[in-house]
Amino acid sequence: QVQLVESGGGLAQPGGSLRLSCSRVVSGSTGRLESMGWYRQAPGKERELVADITSGGSTTYADSVKGRFTISRDSSKNTVYLQMDNLKPEDTAVYYCNAKYIKLTTTTRRNNYWGQGTQVTVSS
Repeated sequence: QVQLVESGGGLAQPGGSLRLSCSRVVSGSTGRLESMGWYRQAPGKERELVADITSGGSTTYADSVKGRFTISRDSSKNTVYLQMDNLKPEDTAVYYCNAKYIKLTTTTRRNNYWGQGTQVTVSS
């Protein structure tokens, strides 16, 4: 019902920049979009939150990327971006787009959707 497609990954040098984008396509009954964000997973490490943005526009960043990364979206909320500046080798990971939906019936139900991931490599 929700498809997320990431793009924009690649190779960058330390101190360089990349911009990731995530396109969202929805069909059927999904409930209400609660937030979208970016997670990353490096080899041998847990998947971690990088940044997210709620439907209302509030943002959250991991401490490791504060001041360097910026999450944003278009007006339709169909595309979310991650502007990555001053990249460091430790930013190397697969970056995944995430979308959270909420359904209000008898109980509250939340569902997570994930993109396929895009590789970001920071190396000189």
